[in-house]
Amino acid sequence: MFRSVVVCLALLSFASAACAEPVPAARILVLARHGHYEADPAADPKLGPGLSALGIAQAQLLGARLAGLPDRFDAILASPLTRAQETARVIADDLPGVPMSTIADLAECTPPTRRPQAVAGVPAEAQKACADQLDRLFAEHFKPATGAPRRELLVCHGNVIRYLTTKAIGVDSGAWLDLSVGHTSLTTIRIEADGSMRLVGSGDIGHIPANLQTGALGDPERKLAVPAR
Repeated sequence: MFRSVVVCLALLSFASAACAEPVPAARILVLARHGHYEADPAADPKLGPGLSALGIAQAQLLGARLAGLPDRFDAILASPLTRAQETARVIADDLPGVPMSTIADLAECTPPTRRPQAVAGVPAEAQKACADQLDRLFAEHFKPATGAPRRELLVCHGNVIRYLTTKAIGVDSGAWLDLSVGHTSLTTIRIEADGSMRLVGSGDIGHIPANLQTGALGDPERKLAVPAR
């Protein structure tokens, strides 16, 4: 009798421990590139310039689109650079109640590419440091959620988004330069509970009218200004 009671208690203890373990769930990451910006010699050399008038308009259009989605975001994670911070704040105004935080590893950098002539001005050690940064970011954030499905918005940069996309679909990360994403474009990656990943959409700019699109291959440089005579 005593032995049966001990066995039952042991089984109950095992079942409780098993139930207490976190259950993996799907995680959806929406990577948004910042809006248009212009060079500013007075800007902080580390944080860079802020958004142009056009970039603010693009961010407002993006915020309106995200606000219209049926599913709520659980968090907004932003690069520390000024143009990403400002884009995230404009978006957050349309997503009330969604917490926003800054992730240092989302900062723009230039990783190695299979087209080294295109990044010849970037020292090899800086490229390696960038790859280490983005690999660390990938390991930390590109994994299943725990307990319940989770949706996160990452507001960052073109190089960052393109490199992370190659990692997510399992191709040579040196191919990141062969992708093109415009300002305030959306790239959506779904991470299943088993850790497998799916690219749902890449460089989506459906919320930006054709005459306000910038930043992607072939886009002209534009400004929100009255054209000269």
